[in-house]
Amino acid sequence: METRSNNPLKLLSAAAAAIACAATAAAQLSTNADQAALARTGKPAALPELATNAPPAPALEAPATAPQRWNWHFQNTEVVQGYPAFPAQYSGANSLPAGGETRESVSLDVMAGVRLWSGAEAHVDGLMWQGFGLADTLGAEGFPNGEAFRLGTSVPNGSLTRLFIRQTIGLGGEPEAVPDDQLTLAGQQDVSRLTFTLGRFSAKDIFDNNAYANDPRTQFMSWGLMANEAWDYPADAIGYDTGIAIELNRPKWTLRFGFFQMPRVPNSQTGDDRFLTWPFSDAAQSGPFLDAWGMVAEFERRYSLLNHPGAIRFLAFLNKANMAEYSTATAILLADGPNANWESARAFHYKYGFGLNWEQEIVKNVGVFSRLGWNDDQEEGWVFSDVGHAGSLGLSLKGESWHRPDDTFGLAGVISGISKAEQEFLAAGGTGILAGDGNLDYGWEKVVETYYDCGVWKTVHVALDYQFITDPAFNQARGPVSVFGARLHWEF
Repeated sequence: METRSNNPLKLLSAAAAAIACAATAAAQLSTNADQAALARTGKPAALPELATNAPPAPALEAPATAPQRWNWHFQNTEVVQGYPAFPAQYSGANSLPAGGETRESVSLDVMAGVRLWSGAEAHVDGLMWQGFGLADTLGAEGFPNGEAFRLGTSVPNGSLTRLFIRQTIGLGGEPEAVPDDQLTLAGQQDVSRLTFTLGRFSAKDIFDNNAYANDPRTQFMSWGLMANEAWDYPADAIGYDTGIAIELNRPKWTLRFGFFQMPRVPNSQTGDDRFLTWPFSDAAQSGPFLDAWGMVAEFERRYSLLNHPGAIRFLAFLNKANMAEYSTATAILLADGPNANWESARAFHYKYGFGLNWEQEIVKNVGVFSRLGWNDDQEEGWVFSDVGHAGSLGLSLKGESWHRPDDTFGLAGVISGISKAEQEFLAAGGTGILAGDGNLDYGWEKVVETYYDCGVWKTVHVALDYQFITDPAFNQARGPVSVFGARLHWEF
């Protein structure tokens, strides 16, 4: 079994932990002072020594919660995954190595936000990452590590992954509290509102969210469970992009629309990465603005079933990029052999699809979820996956019933497939974003994942994860594969 170790960022993690402890203590002193001063005078404390043990003012005199002016957050996630040798009749350019592997990935984010004016916030997220996904993030469509970027690196790389402005316009009606979070400032806003987000962020920040399967840093780690695999969502090679999103929120529903740029080359960096990612790359380019883009619309309906919350979301997308049609690329491969330059078949084409996303609390601390997705699958995958149609179903349990309220157990499965046109393309020797074994004995790819995430101390969590992948990259001639993993995550 091959092993690759990646350790430099662990020193940064330890240093950041020390800084975080000091910053948290300072923030707590400031918070205590502000709370005491607000209760007594209606104004925040000017200096820490103003905080006293004076009795609080009557409740009627307490002012409404003031909007948070700024915040900052930090997260660190380390993932180790490996699998033993598995049976394989043959291997190709994009195959998981059959002899087994172990890989590590590490990520550090420092996020900050500031309130600009009424209803407006600016946010920035600085990411440092290091490590590799199994097989350099190839060989399975439901790839087992959502923290493994396609740009694997043995030394720390950095990027401003998010740099955006959000403007919220209240439309009246009942207000609701907004918590302090990594990408939001605490305060109040109207439930009925219009929100504009402009800049660099992830389409997944806003679209296709799910309470139980959304974040590989704290929940399921498979790509097939953190997002709808059939949505080839606009992104650079680390999952972020420049665009605009508009959201209309009402008490029981939300309507969203987004427009994002596309990279010039599939599974690569966009033009803004030339300035916002280190080390800099002159090869990072976006496609022509009017010819390379991704649009997405989503309607979300929230409801309550026997006093248990639920939501269903319907998504539609349309992409345009310099994609090869599978039928044209296959003809080149059949005529000139598996080493033929099938990429010469690329031209600007449209790709469209639909998705369904559902979540439902069954009883307190127990929830179920599902995603369904489909796209026309006549053009090559460009940014996320090669999947043409997919479905997932899962269960999530919080640990309160066994006296571990900060623990979570999850169990889910995802199945994905491709069109006849893509099957013929891969069988002729073509390669996609993740698939391409040099041949194809087609079968639906099936992934089962289970994890147990344990709260160790405050916001420090450790998780154990197991994934069983049958017919990886749609190939019955390879696998099954058992992937074992462990995750350390902490944040403040």
